[in-house]
Amino acid sequence: MNRSAKQLELEQLRSKVRALEQELAASPPEEACEWPPRGFYGAYAVLSGFVLGAVGAAASLLLNIIGSAIVDQNPLRLIQIYLTFSLGEPALHLESGLALAVGCCLYLLTGMFLGIPFQWILSRWFDAASIGVRFGVVSALALALWLVNFYVLISWLQPLLIGGNWILENVPWWVAAATHLVFGWTMLLVQRWGRFVSTHPDMMEKA
Repeated sequence: MNRSAKQLELEQLRSKVRALEQELAASPPEEACEWPPRGFYGAYAVLSGFVLGAVGAAASLLLNIIGSAIVDQNPLRLIQIYLTFSLGEPALHLESGLALAVGCCLYLLTGMFLGIPFQWILSRWFDAASIGVRFGVVSALALALWLVNFYVLISWLQPLLIGGNWILENVPWWVAAATHLVFGWTMLLVQRWGRFVSTHPDMMEKA
């Protein structure tokens, strides 16, 4: 190959390099589309919070079942009271049947949705925090949730829709607060079950 042919081939290679550089400059950064993600994975936190929320709701419901049995009430007294939101005062006299079963399912489903913000906040901002800080965070979130649920939403929404306020009248404030706290503490205990661990080489080296 003579000198002219080599120079021609070199120019062609340089043109290809410039074209590749332009394509790389126009493409999104690698971090924006890489898999697996390097750090916080929001969609995973939402899904795991939805699943683990059922565990938190089951724990709080179990607390109420045990407490009701101790004071010789219907074990599903809390479900009876919450069903007044849709059925009104007759729900307080339900002893068994499909309505109470559906009420338990709705209670667990509500917990699943409420588990999302707990898992998101713990995973996004407090994943590396001490257990004391994380305990304080979930306790504050649980109490805030109780105040909003009972004294912002239920206090005016149930009278507006049903014409009574049976939930606030039949659930002592300390029982409601304890129920929400047990939910939050359980979410703290199981949060690690839904923690996303990146297998990206950079993150594995740091781990």
